[in-house]
Amino acid sequence: MATPFATPRARALGFGLRDCRKARDLGVRELARLIGVYPQELSNWEYGKRIPKVEQVALLLGALVVEPEERKRLLELARTAAEVSWLEKVMPGFSLKPGTYVQYEREASELFGWEPVLIPGLFQTPAYARVALAAFGVVGEHNERLAEARQTRRRLLTGPRPTPYRAIVGEGALRPEFIEPPVMVEQLRFLRDLSGRSNVSLQVLRDGPTLHPGLCGPFVILGFPQLPPIVFIEQYRSSAYLYADDQVADYRSAAGTLAALAMSEQDSCAFIGEVIAELGGSDG
Repeated sequence: MATPFATPRARALGFGLRDCRKARDLGVRELARLIGVYPQELSNWEYGKRIPKVEQVALLLGALVVEPEERKRLLELARTAAEVSWLEKVMPGFSLKPGTYVQYEREASELFGWEPVLIPGLFQTPAYARVALAAFGVVGEHNERLAEARQTRRRLLTGPRPTPYRAIVGEGALRPEFIEPPVMVEQLRFLRDLSGRSNVSLQVLRDGPTLHPGLCGPFVILGFPQLPPIVFIEQYRSSAYLYADDQVADYRSAAGTLAALAMSEQDSCAFIGEVIAELGGSDG
């Protein structure tokens, strides 16, 4: 059977190898010459389009003098890169090192996200992020630095080549009991302002009796240029990356269902204004 094309692990391996190369300030041609492969072959590895042999990865990591912890991680990815789906035993956004999800997010050409109870990470204000991180046990300086890192990630949406992001949030995300009203008012105003960007689409799904696939939890669909999409599901203390065609198709269908049930972008913006007023903030 043919090796699956650009699996989640293969892409994580490739992105990691590229980061290591750039950290040493080497070009693709220069590194390819050092390890005795064609530049196009190395480029295919870095984009996850082809899977190198473990021995080739070891040679590359040796040439780049990669630190032991990262070397171990990348060699393990090389051994398992052909596996179709992936359960990673880490929570994205809780480490100061760029993790798998952040790398995927950075490389994606489009994003779709469903969040029933939290504001999406890229949309969070620093004050909201601090409270949300503290709820997961992240405190002190680590909390502050992670909150700042989320602001840095948002350049994907506000930079010179912004990534299109279609987001649907549940009504519960706008009225969390664990966030003080002043912090939430600031967050909602920012959310509304961000939704005015041409690359951001925001809809609110009101609470109600209708059963829908979003009740099973949040998910993100990441689209890539010339590569198959990946579905990301965040769990407590772990994350899943789905790749198989039928799985991705099911989540795309779920995204369509949620979009059809949610309020329009214009009505969602107006509803956010109503919640701001309910919390004691002005609608200005």
